[in-house]
Amino acid sequence: MKTLLSVAIAAIAIAAPGAQAPAGVQQPPSTAGMVIKGKAPVSNEILKVKLPKPQEADLPNGLHLMVLEDHKLPRISFQIIIRGAGGYFDSPKMVGLTSYTAQMMREGTKTRTSQQISQDLETMAANVNVFSSTSGPTATVSGGALTENFPRLFDLTADVLLNPSFPADEWDRLKTRARAGLIQQRTQPGFLTSERFAKVIYGDHPASRISATPETLDAITREAMIEAHRTRFIPDHALIAFAGDITLADARKLVETRLATWKKAGTPKPAVQDPPPVGPAKVYLVARPSSVQTSLMVGTQSMVRTDPDYVPLTVANRVLGGAMGRLFRHLREEKGYTYGVGSGFSATDFRGQWSASTDVRTDVTEPALADLLAEIAEMRDKPVPDKELADAKRAIVASFALSLEQPEQVLGYYVQNWLYRLPADYWDTYPAQISAVTAAQAQTAAAKYWGAPRLQLVAVGDADKVVEIMKKHGQVEVYDAEGKLLKGS
Repeated sequence: MKTLLSVAIAAIAIAAPGAQAPAGVQQPPSTAGMVIKGKAPVSNEILKVKLPKPQEADLPNGLHLMVLEDHKLPRISFQIIIRGAGGYFDSPKMVGLTSYTAQMMREGTKTRTSQQISQDLETMAANVNVFSSTSGPTATVSGGALTENFPRLFDLTADVLLNPSFPADEWDRLKTRARAGLIQQRTQPGFLTSERFAKVIYGDHPASRISATPETLDAITREAMIEAHRTRFIPDHALIAFAGDITLADARKLVETRLATWKKAGTPKPAVQDPPPVGPAKVYLVARPSSVQTSLMVGTQSMVRTDPDYVPLTVANRVLGGAMGRLFRHLREEKGYTYGVGSGFSATDFRGQWSASTDVRTDVTEPALADLLAEIAEMRDKPVPDKELADAKRAIVASFALSLEQPEQVLGYYVQNWLYRLPADYWDTYPAQISAVTAAQAQTAAAKYWGAPRLQLVAVGDADKVVEIMKKHGQVEVYDAEGKLLKGS
């Protein structure tokens, strides 16, 4: 295994010497002029691994318990995945309800104040986080501590999970901060791009929600959060997973004692649905007067996690928009249009999305967009050369191999198995699946998911300077920064 990891590290040095960050994030030093000598030892053998398997048990209250033992370090981490407690299930009039409910659970319980919770965590050198997105179907409670402090940490976690008090004064403070944040984010081109793109791709589907609004924030009350916690943060279809210096017996004892009052509610498993099919290709421009840059996002709907195309599209996407991929080399290194560019896709229980995005100077909007679309078209129209394909696959496998050094990451793979009903040996065979992808399969996936008639284009910038450019790529709808369609667009 150590030898294979050494090969994996060498492969990363060759295939992915620089990682690109999302648009708007400070970039690492440029790799322009770098010469890859190809002298690092690289094995063409398929990485063969057999991941350590977690021990599992079903508990009477509906919880599924998972424990991945690793006693090399005196540390334990955990995560609780609660189906039905995500923003996906929020009412349209209260978007953000479960997200704020999750935040408020850390702000006080029946026996601890917010300050006491923070002090206890600092004393233990531990952490506990509660998170629920505005669009996903689950909420997560996670944390970790040294083995000697873990019983205390889990006691605090149980208090946060089961007994939040939602103090009115803490909610007032959070609400004030949140309102300021909602106003401020509308000045950010990245937010405006993501908001419009999500609406285009998902329509009125819950996945289109990327943020609360001032109106939905005003509708959220302390009483609504108490009710959301009571009815959604339930164990019936939840997972609790531990990784590190703990046994199944000890984990089960902790859960059954600290969470003894977390009773089964008897509710059915929450269901999700695919979004409606995306409409024909169109251009959407969010007007941001006097902007010195244009934010661009091109994309469409993708797939569910269990789709057979997931692995071929993973490889195709790595070639196009991964670290040192074609978009990075062309738009950043060769042309200097941008500091950051890349692509990625999501796939869950419902159909996700794929997108490529970048921020460019206003004066290079036209050539940058043309080159971005040309790179996507080349992936559809031409097979990837053998060496480039091999480098991309080797980089994916190398990254996977390095991740296996962290027990939390290995546990995370099994959490995916549980969430998406993946085969038990999925991750044992993952390197072989990636390595088996052919140029024809990558091209077929690109043609299927990145076809020109499906691609939606969203731009945020100075409409006076870029609207004519956008019209060259299709029918244009123009919106203001508040999301309102402007007349005559």
